[in-house]
Amino acid sequence: MLRGDPYRIVLADDHTLVRKGMKMILEERRDFEVVGEASDGLQLLNLLEMSKLHPHMVILDITMPNLSGLEAAHRIKERFPGIKVLILTMHDNKEYLRKAIAAGADGYLLKDNADKDLFSAIDMIRRGGIYVSPLLSGKLENTNDRKVL
Repeated sequence: MLRGDPYRIVLADDHTLVRKGMKMILEERRDFEVVGEASDGLQLLNLLEMSKLHPHMVILDITMPNLSGLEAAHRIKERFPGIKVLILTMHDNKEYLRKAIAAGADGYLLKDNADKDLFSAIDMIRRGGIYVSPLLSGKLENTNDRKVL
């Protein structure tokens, strides 16, 4: 990514209102650009495979029709290992968090925290870190070691 080029993001959530709201929030920052949207996991994978979007990150929900966010995250990491994956979800339990990290997600953000933590999550992941929502951070011993999961 060249300095000055926007960080390209694709949004995947089955709720149109959530996607539209996220897009508005993200594009408040000039260094972010939402380059695509999908309403389910299969549509997301098709979008990534059939397009020239070349996103840096996908932000997706866990609970989506046709293909869950966890399965979509796993397939994205297999087919497009350079794309960062941030799970944005209402599921605030350790099991979903473990499954998301095991699927290759680079971050897990609760929708309850998204208004204040979204940019921090993206920036940490963008720098190569793994982000876990503060409300869940104590539920994993070591999020940097995917093998513990």
